[in-house]
Amino acid sequence: MANNGAWSVSIPGYGWTFGGSLGANALAPHAGSGTDNLGEYAEVAFAYSLAGAQRAGSIRLYAERPLVLFFSIYTSGGPNTAPFPAISSFPALYRMNFDGEFAGPDFVNMTPDSPWASFDASYNTWILSPAANYMTASNRIASNGSITAGITSDVSTLPPGFTHATALVFGSGINATFAIWGKALLDLAGKKPLGNQADALLKNISYWTDNGGTYYYNPGPLSYMGTLDAIKNEFDTIGVKLGSLQLDSWWYPKGPDDTWSSHMGIWTYTAAPALFQPDLASFQAGLGVPLTTHARWIDTNSPYRGQYTISGNVATDPHYWEDIADYLKSAKTIVYEQDWLGENAHTDTNLTDPYLFLGNMAASMAARGINIQYCMAYPRHFLQSTAYGNVTNIRTSNDRFGADRWTQYFYSNRLASSLGLWPFSDVFMSTETNNMIAALLSGGPVGVGDAIGKLSRTNIRRAARADGVIVKPDVPATPLDSIFVADAQGQDVPMIASASTDFGGGWKANYIFAYPRAANSTVVIDPAAYGIRGASVAYDFFAAAPVFIAAGQTYTTTIGRSAAYFVLVPIGNSGVGLLGDKGHYITLGRQRVTSVVDNGLLDATVSFAPTEKSRAIFGYSALPPAVVSLAGGHHALMWDSTDGLFSLTVTPNSKAIARIQIGAAGTKLPPPVPVSGSGTSALRDSR
Repeated sequence: MANNGAWSVSIPGYGWTFGGSLGANALAPHAGSGTDNLGEYAEVAFAYSLAGAQRAGSIRLYAERPLVLFFSIYTSGGPNTAPFPAISSFPALYRMNFDGEFAGPDFVNMTPDSPWASFDASYNTWILSPAANYMTASNRIASNGSITAGITSDVSTLPPGFTHATALVFGSGINATFAIWGKALLDLAGKKPLGNQADALLKNISYWTDNGGTYYYNPGPLSYMGTLDAIKNEFDTIGVKLGSLQLDSWWYPKGPDDTWSSHMGIWTYTAAPALFQPDLASFQAGLGVPLTTHARWIDTNSPYRGQYTISGNVATDPHYWEDIADYLKSAKTIVYEQDWLGENAHTDTNLTDPYLFLGNMAASMAARGINIQYCMAYPRHFLQSTAYGNVTNIRTSNDRFGADRWTQYFYSNRLASSLGLWPFSDVFMSTETNNMIAALLSGGPVGVGDAIGKLSRTNIRRAARADGVIVKPDVPATPLDSIFVADAQGQDVPMIASASTDFGGGWKANYIFAYPRAANSTVVIDPAAYGIRGASVAYDFFAAAPVFIAAGQTYTTTIGRSAAYFVLVPIGNSGVGLLGDKGHYITLGRQRVTSVVDNGLLDATVSFAPTEKSRAIFGYSALPPAVVSLAGGHHALMWDSTDGLFSLTVTPNSKAIARIQIGAAGTKLPPPVPVSGSGTSALRDSR
């Protein structure tokens, strides 16, 4: 920081420099150091006077993170003008950000409340975003081309002591840098995201009655209570337990006429008497399934406007949120869905009300063990979720999931997963195989909305275990780095999005979803892009065909249908590429395959739901495989010499697991162990 207010930050290893000016002289600039939630840092701090107000600021560089934080402090308060930083020099690279409801990608315009990502053709990336005051922060391109990072111009003055922060993160790899950026914001807020089995909505398959579902504002052939009972019974019939049920906005009366069929705002947030008798809690008790309950905004005619403090169209009053949370808790609601965030469900624009709305909502729900889903969210809501430990998932697709939503969904997943949120695709029909696979790849909720008698037993059982537990990846699917660059360049390339299950030790299963978006339908699978340096096998799920890929090689194919789906796994020292559970789309989800180790023998453990008696496991081996059971048992080992695919059936022990070791025929295997409960040995199979 120079005395004349000029400043610059150099990024070693990239040849990048960011710089600008305070627009005033820096008073007493001085260096210091310290530690905060992000670790040790070195800092230059300064004071200055601008627009008749006293201000202070600092630039903080972190020792263990590729991160710079800019702090701006309005010491005496004053007009909301000339924010710091104003960045006049920065690397001009390809750029993208997230825009509007559901935070879709935009490679041209820059949205004020979104992180701004810039990257080159080698995937070197820098990201600039707010690091505080997310609901009112605003980054803009000024008329002189500089980037200004401050507070929305809808707020005219800033009070004494007001502090804002801006983050600059840099790294190699677009997805990797987004992950670094999101982790920094989470750590800054002190939020530790919950895992993807934190509640029944995340853990188990669910049924949805929202827009696009069969029973959205449509009771069906019976009463609503009878129809939803019938849906639950149908899940029982197909042998998969229903984990939760979503009630959309039809379930409560709305204004101005206090009727359930209205599409306006909330009249009262209680079950419509015409639909639920005697009340919501009694319906839930009879159904025996936890609930997710949807909420709109508060109608202009609602009696709540005379009972509680309202800002804009939502309540900021903590008493409102305590009352609502108590009501939901009595009906065993596990997730509260706040919808319409990007439209009607917002406060007046100021420095307090947006935070009271979301903060009191989160606190009241958290006190009663209720998690929150955001819907129709803008990027600022994604960022603000870092303040609330019980905001666990967020919609990343517009209503009624389908092929026309996929690209937005995979890109928006990148923003959500960076910030510790599990994406939700929205409702689709269980008969839709491509949508089922794409939804599973979120790692988050999976919800269907079929009519009675139309549930697909096959697809539901490929998605979940018999106990309803979704078999899913560890992390949500996002576009490959190469897709970011191609889209920024305006190239016609198929979308390639991938998710993974990482078992450690360099053994990771990759799930690749690809589809053409225009004329180009050629897909290249490069194992190096997934961290695989040795040989690998790509399994074409729809063709039921494996492709061996030698170290350093790639596989090129043409998509001959609406979408392609591959499972890509390394071939380790055992010579085996384990593909996992043949009966699931996410074949190596750890809800089914809990561990994989390859130290010359491939060792895998398979988990079973209580009622499951066997599972079909498959993989690839160039040589005939040999198998031994170390827990549970196995039989029916088969190997096809023409394509290298093998399969076997494994059965659980008394602890509901099976553990097998696999090697090429002739490999020295450990002795089998007695099968639990039988006193006999599980025989080694080889061909």
